[in-house]
Amino acid sequence: MSAPAAAAAPAAPGGAPTSGGSTDSLGDPARFGVLTVSDRASAGVYEDLSGPAILRFFGEAVASPWAAEYRVVADEQADIEAALIDLVDVQGCCLVVTTGGTGPAPRDVTPEATEAVCSRMMPGYGEQMRAISLKYVPTAVLSRQTAGIRGRALIINLPGKPKSIRETFDEVFKSIPYCVQLLEGPYIETVPEVVAAFRPPNDRRTAKPAAA
Repeated sequence: MSAPAAAAAPAAPGGAPTSGGSTDSLGDPARFGVLTVSDRASAGVYEDLSGPAILRFFGEAVASPWAAEYRVVADEQADIEAALIDLVDVQGCCLVVTTGGTGPAPRDVTPEATEAVCSRMMPGYGEQMRAISLKYVPTAVLSRQTAGIRGRALIINLPGKPKSIRETFDEVFKSIPYCVQLLEGPYIETVPEVVAAFRPPNDRRTAKPAAA
């Protein structure tokens, strides 16, 4: 049986940006994937708010030139896997961020889909996000968020609510540019007033590389 076709790319609701950054940045152009996993949002029962929250974060925090591919799929593991594979293997995203489907409910299968398409897992990201969220709600322990590597891309699961996304992603993103760099992906420069990305001194750029 052939794999399900990946969902078509919808326009981001709420005026959320799908590109940004500046060519004056020291960073390289980067392509991000944003995947909302929700039965109701995918069916049009309500407008997705979580995916646009991630896009707005990129708009505020990333100084490098960037463009994003935005998808919304139902809580079906095969559909999630197909979207993740498309975003990394076909669209060339160096970072794919999912939102939704990480709890203990029967249809919460985003972590399973993430693990299925990744060759190596990065459990530290899930541990960090749960530690952050526990400062706000005791039910953070119910989250099964994880992260993993597919090819040269990082895939990371975020919470499903915009408020929780910003509470966690603003902290977690500090290490993501260096992770992508270690995967031989683009050099992602951040806006330090929003997120101060950490890199060892020897891995920091001080000038824009000369054109090939």
